[in-house]
Amino acid sequence: MNFPKFSIFMLLIVFIFSFLGSFFYGVDAYILDSESILLAPSMQNLLGTDRLGRDILARLMEGGKVSLTIGVGSALIASIVGLILGSMAGYFRGAVDKGFIVLVDLFLTFPTFFLLLALVSYVNASAWVLIVIISITGWMTTARLIRSESFKITSQPYIKILNIANVSKLKILFKYYAPILAPIYFVSFTFGVGGAILAESALSFLGLGIVAPQMSWGTILSGGKDVVEIAWWVSFFPGLMIFLVTFSLINISNYLQQLTNKKQIQNS
Repeated sequence: MNFPKFSIFMLLIVFIFSFLGSFFYGVDAYILDSESILLAPSMQNLLGTDRLGRDILARLMEGGKVSLTIGVGSALIASIVGLILGSMAGYFRGAVDKGFIVLVDLFLTFPTFFLLLALVSYVNASAWVLIVIISITGWMTTARLIRSESFKITSQPYIKILNIANVSKLKILFKYYAPILAPIYFVSFTFGVGGAILAESALSFLGLGIVAPQMSWGTILSGGKDVVEIAWWVSFFPGLMIFLVTFSLINISNYLQQLTNKKQIQNS
């Protein structure tokens, strides 16, 4: 089996399920039904109901919109910030690089998840707030990788010749740095999406993430922890969705990393 293709296919299915599924499955994810509390999966409720009688399948679709938006949005911001700061540190060096090191060390002083908890505790969490907070705590790894590779590029003779010829720094960065740094950026981005979804799920599971009436896979998972012994399906299906997305992203990231390594070996 070709795992990258399978993983991409799985991600497409999950995105279609989350963003388009409600057009074909007309059950309201917010409707409470006192006569349908904790019903097991059946033909009437394909994935069962929760302890308030809400349809799990409909809630997975609605929660998927929030979880995937947070995952992609925060990973996009974090990877772009990491790309800009890392490439600037590697290209300009000197005071810029020293400032970069101080900034990264400052953020890495605290464990990432505890930094997340500290930031979330001071604001009312929403999807957009979580995107900003998770991206603030997730750019360092990308930036350090980009900085390391930028140092190698800056040491190349042709870059020194371009600098002596007073070629525009922006032109050098976009024309010569960007194509080499792109594979690292995409690897970091795919890892970042999975990490952001897991971070949001963990925060929501602890009651510090998305709050009602909004929902995410993390909040649905959290809602089933008290009834897991009698209604396994409430926690199992959101956990399965989180697993499928993160597993697929890890496979894609590994594949991109292998391609990057092969390219570097061929160029060396």
